Amino acid sequence: MQQFHFLHLSSREIYPWIEAVGNLRLRVFREYPYLYEGTLDEERHYLSTYAEAPTSLIVLVKDGENAVGATTCVRMNEGDAAFAASFEKAGMDVSKVCYLGESVLLPAYRGQGIGKAFFQYREEHARQLGCTITAFCAVDRPSDHPSRPEGHRPLDAFWQAQGYEKHPELQATFVWKEIHESSESPKTLTFWLKTLA
Repeated sequence: MQQFHFLHLSSREIYPWIEAVGNLRLRVFREYPYLYEGTLDEERHYLSTYAEAPTSLIVLVKDGENAVGATTCVRMNEGDAAFAASFEKAGMDVSKVCYLGESVLLPAYRGQGIGKAFFQYREEHARQLGCTITAFCAVDRPSDHPSRPEGHRPLDAFWQAQGYEKHPELQATFVWKEIHESSESPKTLTFWLKTLA
């Protein structure tokens, strides 16, 4: 892996970097499969949840002075209640679950080991918090989705290689506007879990 600088930020240390992370999210999530069309104001609001959570971590990867990727995590009971709902319904202790938020990385920096490092950093943070499970969710898209690019490869195999298992019984529904939509619509996301050793 080329030498990049990883900057570890927790709680309010995130504030000076919110705009940089928000811009990365807007760029990367505009791609398939999220097709997200958001605003920087919406990003600031969303990311402030991490800035106000005592257990949050954002790892920013920089190439020189440029932020080229970021990843987030937080103890699930300190994050968005919508993420925790299906876990609570299943009788799980969400204080023992570390929610892994987004991993966003500009295309030119993919395939160089950064995604794997993002998982390692967040899992280590989860262990330090005393969490026994790490979990993230990904949007569900049919294989024949009209916006699916030719040759698109889902990340399922990569996630499985990191030790994650898909749990269709654990889902969340979120509303956002896609790039081809005139208004917001609900999307279903399914969770992937890993039990920490």
